[in-house]
Amino acid sequence: MLARENIDRLMGLNGNVRTTEGDKVGSIGTFYTDDDTGEPTWVTVKTGLFGSSESFIPLQEATVEGDDVVVPFSKDHIKDAPRVAEDGHLDPGEESRLYNHYGLEGESGFSGHDDYAGTTTGTVGTAGTTGTRDTVDRDAVDTDASYTRDTDTSRGDDAMTRSEERLNVGTEKQATGRARLRKYITTENVTTTVPVQREEVRLEREPITDANAGDAMSGAELTESEHEVTLHEERPVVQKETVPVERVRLEKDTVTDEVQVDEEVRKERIETEGTGTGETRR
Repeated sequence: MLARENIDRLMGLNGNVRTTEGDKVGSIGTFYTDDDTGEPTWVTVKTGLFGSSESFIPLQEATVEGDDVVVPFSKDHIKDAPRVAEDGHLDPGEESRLYNHYGLEGESGFSGHDDYAGTTTGTVGTAGTTGTRDTVDRDAVDTDASYTRDTDTSRGDDAMTRSEERLNVGTEKQATGRARLRKYITTENVTTTVPVQREEVRLEREPITDANAGDAMSGAELTESEHEVTLHEERPVVQKETVPVERVRLEKDTVTDEVQVDEEVRKERIETEGTGTGETRR
């Protein structure tokens, strides 16, 4: 169980309630303390869309980690807890239902008291500041509640106002990922064939005829000589050039999906007594 000094430190820190497995259940709502000992025994956690629902959790085996309260119950088990009106006090019947749900045994004659209540209007997840013991006015301190109990009989009005919660669903845009273009260089082998030319020496023999006999006899009778011929050939020459071949860009398309929202809403019911009909009106 958490000590009172732990609760004093958690006030106004915007902490959360988490399970021992690390799952976030919701933001801390209100701490309830024992009327006799003043020790914190219950905490409410804000769940649902925009924190519209609050569930009671016992603090018998809860611990504190940083700004968060860690409880040994699963997220689904907490959300399935019996709904109890947050009117600043828990009566024995309400406590008994909560203890049965969590499989715990409550102390005899115990009733919780709202010593700490959220006082920041419209701020979800803020525990607020410390209230005054035994003098808590629910309508004054818990301004983010969606309903109040109509107990003022001094107005001389014989009508009763019935209220109910309405589900207002909106959307918010959040980043889900990033995509980028990245260019890198790879190397591949290219094989091609190119024709090349080269010169070769071919020996030609010309017989002496009357037509060329003069050229053949014009030189010395017996001499030594040599004649040199230069040969040529082509070699492949490789040159590389960079040319643009394609343009690539990232484009975003907006796709509309349908998401089903399933949430609990509370409604007040008005019963008539003493009319003989036992009628219940919505």
